[in-house]
Amino acid sequence: MRRNMMKLVKVTSCLLLVSVTVSAATDEQCLGFDPQPNLVNYLGASLNYETADSICCHNHRYAEYRGYLAAPEVDLFGRLNPDEETIFYDSVCGIPLFIAPRGRTFEEFKKESLKHGWPSFRPEELVSENVIIHNDGRMESKCLTHLGHNLPEGGIDRYCIDLVCIAGAPLSFDDEIVKVMMDDVIITADELNATNYTSSAEKSSGKTSNERPLVITIFVIASFIIASMTFCFVKNNCDKSKNTHTDLPTIA
Repeated sequence: MRRNMMKLVKVTSCLLLVSVTVSAATDEQCLGFDPQPNLVNYLGASLNYETADSICCHNHRYAEYRGYLAAPEVDLFGRLNPDEETIFYDSVCGIPLFIAPRGRTFEEFKKESLKHGWPSFRPEELVSENVIIHNDGRMESKCLTHLGHNLPEGGIDRYCIDLVCIAGAPLSFDDEIVKVMMDDVIITADELNATNYTSSAEKSSGKTSNERPLVITIFVIASFIIASMTFCFVKNNCDKSKNTHTDLPTIA
């Protein structure tokens, strides 16, 4: 009985592990292209190319370290012009992704980003034609560059984005990767009129990370199964013990 219970526990654990780690991603990230070499000098900063390649093109889960945007060699907000909007471009294919700050002040944009540790954008700042928000909150561009995740705050979507993945330069129709993407509905850098552009992104899309609730649910189910099997094992042993005592001869 004990051996069978242990086997069942192992099988259950394996099935739970698979359910947590299986990924639905099938397309090649960044369409098989590499990040732009010049991102390492974005706005005069010093960004790490290996970090960009790993986070943007070979990853769906992890991020640059928290506070990277404020590191001395980066200092994002010290390099942005506080008196005008900045267009942030995909680090691989150069399509426009965000226009910020929009609908708020530069100081509000800065404060929220520094508070969370990553550039944080709001729906009105999203170039919605060029970004995909998956049901689990994961975000990527139309050229399949990983961007970050949607982590709503105050009832409104908040896009927590890796700087290394939006530190690109605009590319034109003549660039190979843009030609590859032309079958998709996108707005290229040549087509974007930032002054007149209005995002169609929803204020609250309902698309956000459900990984934590899923893990908690699985943990509760696994705990219940293991507790139930343990109870049955103990009860079975107690019943056996009672039967053994019943079979013993009575001493007068």
